[in-house]
Amino acid sequence: MRLRPHSRRAFMAAFGATAAALSLSACKPAEPASGEGTKLVIPGSEGSKLEFYNWDTYIGETTLADFKAASGIDVNMTLFANNDELFAKFRAGNPGFDLIMPSNEYVARMIEAKMLAPLDQSRIPNKKNLLPEFQNADFDPGRKYSMPYTWLVLGIGYRKSAMKGGVTPDSWKYLYDSAEYKGKISMLSESADVFRIGFKYLGKSVNDATPELIKQVEDMLIKQKVNIKNFHNDDGQDLLMSREVDLVLEYNGDIAQKETEDPDLAFVVPKEGSLLNSDCMCIPNGAPNPNNAHAFINFLLDAQNGANITKTILYPTPNAAAKALMDETYKDNQTIFPPTAVMAKCEYGKYPGSAITQAFEAAMTRVRAA
Repeated sequence: MRLRPHSRRAFMAAFGATAAALSLSACKPAEPASGEGTKLVIPGSEGSKLEFYNWDTYIGETTLADFKAASGIDVNMTLFANNDELFAKFRAGNPGFDLIMPSNEYVARMIEAKMLAPLDQSRIPNKKNLLPEFQNADFDPGRKYSMPYTWLVLGIGYRKSAMKGGVTPDSWKYLYDSAEYKGKISMLSESADVFRIGFKYLGKSVNDATPELIKQVEDMLIKQKVNIKNFHNDDGQDLLMSREVDLVLEYNGDIAQKETEDPDLAFVVPKEGSLLNSDCMCIPNGAPNPNNAHAFINFLLDAQNGANITKTILYPTPNAAAKALMDETYKDNQTIFPPTAVMAKCEYGKYPGSAITQAFEAAMTRVRAA
């Protein structure tokens, strides 16, 4: 089965609007796994399977098959559409998953809700491959519950030929406070992301989530809504490709994927700065196969395996050893790795607690109903 990269968050329509299961039995490895000829022995392995809950098209083309060839473990990958869906799935307990992929803010939220199991880092020696800045995390001190998989930055994806006067849309004003591209704007549907970017446009931190500031961004979005075509489920790059819109609020990796298909597409992190995210590998409490899950995390953090994933999904990797194996077209790509001066203005969102989270969601509901 060839997993064609479209979006880290977008569902494949053929699998329906809920979860979709991808069985490894349909896949065959195109290349031998890292460590060819060496059988991966998993101490305490619970059996020959592992249940993986992941974003769509967010794995290497042969990664699952390579892991089975090395370990004998059959990985069944089920897809989710957004962090809210992931969190809701575990409200009543673990429905049977061994490994999940929440974003940084939701790692903190799931830790608070006691949904995650501590990691045994002695079983993850490939942690050493991570860049120094990813060895620890404010949202998970000591990496007790999570290992980083990618990092991401939100920006504006745009069609160069549609920009008036050839001007680069280098401010959030174009999305939040302008009629210049009326009807040709698409925004993300995730409430916290949309509001945090609104804070940035207003000169605040992405973490300045006061009720007053939330109301200010809500009013701005309601006024701007007449110019917005839709709120997408992170398939903004597809809307750009189809020319339905000319500007989208989207993640760098999603646009990088489409730039390989359409050179008229580009990506910019606006001058006000932006929101960073990091998707992480976590083992949920009650995982039926935690030893297999630890082995799979370590496998994904291997240099060659990590590079194979990165070549497919084109997101920034926190894996220094994997990045070293990538060519210059990846390392020098300013969509994937925006300029340092721009990145200095970007921040990770911190989990603000349930009250503010609910305030984001309620405000977004009012915007969409307006």
